[in-house]
Amino acid sequence: MKLLLKRIALKEKYTIGKLYIDDVYFCDTLEDKVRDYNKDGDLDEKGEEKIYGETAIPYGKYKVIISYSAKFKKKLPEILNVKGFAGIRIHSGNTPKDTLGCLLVGINDVKGEIHKSKVTFEKLLNKMIESGQEEWDLEII
Repeated sequence: MKLLLKRIALKEKYTIGKLYIDDVYFCDTLEDKVRDYNKDGDLDEKGEEKIYGETAIPYGKYKVIISYSAKFKKKLPEILNVKGFAGIRIHSGNTPKDTLGCLLVGINDVKGEIHKSKVTFEKLLNKMIESGQEEWDLEII
């Protein structure tokens, strides 16, 4: 099972994307503002500085595992080795204030928000568990 996130709306305060599983559309996503302007996978250039709680994951390829989140007090998908970030998760939420650098899943039916997030997240988590894999590849483009 391979995850692909295609960012489609890069706005000043948020980013909307489409999440695909094995090249099949699964759901919409909501993230903070993309600051990896040159799409090179880091935030090293002038003007790309990370702002805590207001910066999306840089473009690139990542591994995802399911691990226990002390913050959420349950197991969640964790996106590993995101340079300059720690504890990045895929979880439910509805607005940019819910992201804090994480990837939210749901349906983008209102500008700048996603809904049906808890149901969508549970479907994603179940698909990941049912795949029998211990880690997944995530590409963000």
